[in-house]
Amino acid sequence: MLRSMFTAISALTLHQSYLDVVADNLANANTPGFKSSRVAFQDQFAQLLGVGSSPTTDLGGINPTQIGLGARLGSITPDFTQGTLQGTGRLMDLAIQGDGFFIYAEGAVNYYSREGTLEMDSQGYLVNAATGMRIQGWQALMTSGSMGAIDTGQPIGDLQVPLDSTLARATANSVLGGNLDSTAATGDSYDLTMGAYDSLGVLRSVTVRFTKTAANTWSWSATSGATGSGTLTFDTQGQYVSGSGAITIPASGGSTASAVTLDMSGMTQLAMASDAAALTQDGLAAGSLTGFSLISSTGEIYGSYSNGLQVRLGQVALATFVNPSGLQRSGQNLFQIGLNSGDPAVGAAGSGGRGTVASGYLEASNVDMAREFTNMILAQRGFQASSRIITTSDEMLQELVNLTR
Repeated sequence: MLRSMFTAISALTLHQSYLDVVADNLANANTPGFKSSRVAFQDQFAQLLGVGSSPTTDLGGINPTQIGLGARLGSITPDFTQGTLQGTGRLMDLAIQGDGFFIYAEGAVNYYSREGTLEMDSQGYLVNAATGMRIQGWQALMTSGSMGAIDTGQPIGDLQVPLDSTLARATANSVLGGNLDSTAATGDSYDLTMGAYDSLGVLRSVTVRFTKTAANTWSWSATSGATGSGTLTFDTQGQYVSGSGAITIPASGGSTASAVTLDMSGMTQLAMASDAAALTQDGLAAGSLTGFSLISSTGEIYGSYSNGLQVRLGQVALATFVNPSGLQRSGQNLFQIGLNSGDPAVGAAGSGGRGTVASGYLEASNVDMAREFTNMILAQRGFQASSRIITTSDEMLQELVNLTR
């Protein structure tokens, strides 16, 4: 009698734990990035009443006689299947499509999460909106010659938007167009004045002098402090053949020397007055940061400046684990490294099976409410059956006591 009662009592506790897991799953049905848990039962060891015997020449074998002693909790494991992506219309909301976790830091401790609700704090750091933990990634280099470059081989760190930054872009390419008069005499020259920005965003004036040296040939050279020269040739129809080149603008006032490639392929030599001019150039004056955006797929962060410049400021890092089910839940949609999770493999989105990042979306909870309601009924029925076993065992014990009266 007591064996069945103890078995039923352990089953009551087990089904209560089952219901606890179901309740937690249903409570988080609308929690972004939440991963539901699954319960697995195991039977308890059995009491051996008879070991049985093997077959002999005269008798067959006898199976062992055993009485099971109930069930126990085998495991509670998280289910990391993909949740649906829900659009929020807010570009600072991030979701992961595929495997991978966002990395948040609180001091020297890293946490991992599938939830990417981001905000920018008063210092420009990108943080989780609920916890204030800083999201981790790679900050872009902002030095001359490597502006916006990211090295994903470097250690990750806090991502910060440079709120008070101003940037300029030195002119690297300029397109020249127009006509050089084919009726000009040998030795005649024509001066073209163009503007080019240096590395500090200062507009520098450069003169390019074209001098006719032959019927279809002009030499050109930069003046006004710039250096560079070349030979411009045309065919008999007055169309460009060759002659594009580069000039160098020297350093001045703290700026670095910069090279400007001149594209002269649109110039002509026809019997009309010379009107060559600079058509376009890609340099920009200094401008201040006006906003930033997070790019889908890669998780890159781009800053927008008042001069029209778009510069990569950083990139969000993702982590994967060999066994994500081995992670330890820390609350607030966060996980920590567990004894059986393995170490995180950190890298950029879209590489190493880490999935891609979707900006303007949040990953919904992967709780299947229909399945959880079914599990709730199963837990209830199991609890009721176990309580009925206790009632029946108690009645039988009462009958045993009554036998002595």
